[in-house]
Order: sequence, then structure tokens, then C-alpha cells
Amino acid sequence: MKNTKSIFAVFMALSALFSVSSCKKDKLKGKGTVKLTFDSRAGNANFAYGTEYTNAAGEKLTFTKLQYYVSNFVLIKEDGSEYVVPQELTYRLIDEGVAGSEVITLPDIPAGEYTKVKFIVGVDSLRSTMDVSKRTGDLDPAGKAADMYWSWNSGYIFFKIEGTSPASTRTGNVFMYHIGGYGGYSTPTANNIRTITLTSPNAIEIGEGRAPEVHIYADILESLKTPTTISIANTAVVHMPMAATTFANNYADMFKIDHVHNE
Repeated sequence: MKNTKSIFAVFMALSALFSVSSCKKDKLKGKGTVKLTFDSRAGNANFAYGTEYTNAAGEKLTFTKLQYYVSNFVLIKEDGSEYVVPQELTYRLIDEGVAGSEVITLPDIPAGEYTKVKFIVGVDSLRSTMDVSKRTGDLDPAGKAADMYWSWNSGYIFFKIEGTSPASTRTGNVFMYHIGGYGGYSTPTANNIRTITLTSPNAIEIGEGRAPEVHIYADILESLKTPTTISIANTAVVHMPMAATTFANNYADMFKIDHVHNE
């Protein structure tokens, strides 16, 4: 009798679990919205202008500027199937000095449980070389992109950090790293675009009437650390694409999905 009751209890528990899972999947229908929030961090601390941090080289530094492009978003389900977000919706400039720029809302996403988010840091060469009429909003060289565009070389700056450090020998103890490359160049240059694929700690549930929020941490100190430790004393300024590849390799792994709020 006890064995029969135990088997029955297990059966009921499995039935309930299957019922909840099926019910949840049934509710994920139509199309929904997902909100991606890029939360700047400095190691385990919040990132803020005017706050002193210590880099991996043991140097004190204070940031005064942080800007970078993200684009070409793709959402991936557990079975590997992908939804490619329409490209023209994906070009966004994250600017620590502009409130709200860190939040990206992607509409009309087909229902489903997504487990990965893929995007690139930078602006792809095809978009970079399009007529300026195709580069509006965050890509407008005469507008929002004015501080992130090399007019002398017709290319976008993908990632920019600036600040001060006692380790810098430059006037005013400044450091500045402007990372670009693989834009509208007349001659071959370094490809400093990096593709980022992030795995979510739990499924991102998208569907009609739902607007999950995905919180992505961006560790800015990591961009100076792995795989190559950057010393401000040795390198305080970088502008040219070929010299920027080390930095591009570093920012390739500074992102992670910390948590997801499903609604």
C-alpha cells in the first residue's frame, strides 16, 4: 500500500510540473517586447564618473567618459533557433552621460523562451559605408554620433573611455582610448568589431503582453584587464585602429547577463 501511495504521489507531482510548464508555454504566444539594460560596473562596484578605481595594473584612475556602440541583436532559443532583430532597430549608442541610453527596447519579438542574447560591439562595415540618410538617430555623424565618428577616416568609434590617472605622463594626467576599425576605410584596417554571445541564467520568456527585462552588466575595468592588462603608464592614448586591437579583445568579455525579470 505504501509503495502504491508513493508511486501515486510521484505521478501527481510530475503531472503538476508538466501542467505548469505546458500552461506557461501556452501563454507565450503572439509577439512581445524585451528590454535590455546595460548596467555599467567597475568590478563588483557601481560605475560612476568622478569615482576613483584601481585597474589590474595597480594604477589609480577616474573616468570622465564612457561611450560604446552595440548593434545587430539576435535572440537564441535553447534548441539553437534564432530570431534576428531587424538590423535598423539595433544600432544604439550607450553613453554614460546620457540618462536612458543604457536601456534598449526591442519590439515584436516572436513568442518563446530564449536563453541567449547575441550582439556586436561596434558598427558593421556595411552600415558604416551606407549613405548618411541610412545612418540616422544614434548613427547620425552630425548629431548623436558626432563624438563617436572619425570624420577624417569616415568611420565610427566603437568604444571610448577617457579619464585621468596619476600614472599618465600626458598633460593633465589624462588617458583616452578610442577604439574603432572596420568601418568606411579606403585601405584595409584592423577588424575591431567583436561579437558577444551571452547565456541567460534563466529563460527569457517573451510573448503577447509580456515585457521581460534583461540586465546586462558591463564591467569597464575588464576592458583594461583580460586577456591583456593595460597599463596607463605604458599606454595612455590610443586612437589608431591597428593599435586598438588589444582593447577590442579585452572588451569582448566584459559583458554578462546578471539577471532577468520576466513579466
